[in-house]
Amino acid sequence: MLQPARTKYRKQMKGRHKGKAYRGGDLAFGDYGLKVLESGRLTARQIEAGRIAMTRFIKRGGKVWIRVFPDKPVTKKPAETRMGHGKGNVEEWHAVVKMGRILYEMEGVTDDIAKKAMSLASHKLPLPTKLVRRSAELGA
Repeated sequence: MLQPARTKYRKQMKGRHKGKAYRGGDLAFGDYGLKVLESGRLTARQIEAGRIAMTRFIKRGGKVWIRVFPDKPVTKKPAETRMGHGKGNVEEWHAVVKMGRILYEMEGVTDDIAKKAMSLASHKLPLPTKLVRRSAELGA
């Protein structure tokens, strides 16, 4: 599972998910990409589940890039705990994604295999996504 080796601060505030991605919205490595259509958060488990679904379907044929990294610590307090006593412990790591961000990229596979693999990955994610192609990026 993805998580940072070290962070400057152990706990972070929640923040907001608004606006569009001004970085990471274009294909940089592969011919196909999975673009997110809403802003939100993805857990490290969801990112890994999407990656596994894609790589199992393409069966060693092609290359997959993960374009997001879960670097935001999310804290939770134990169940049935009274108010107060400070902030809870870090339980999981999230990646904050804005609308228009590319999550995964893929190359070395046919069009229909990429479409099906990205569809399998999108079913593992809580946000709506769409498939983008390199040819569409060039305006063709």
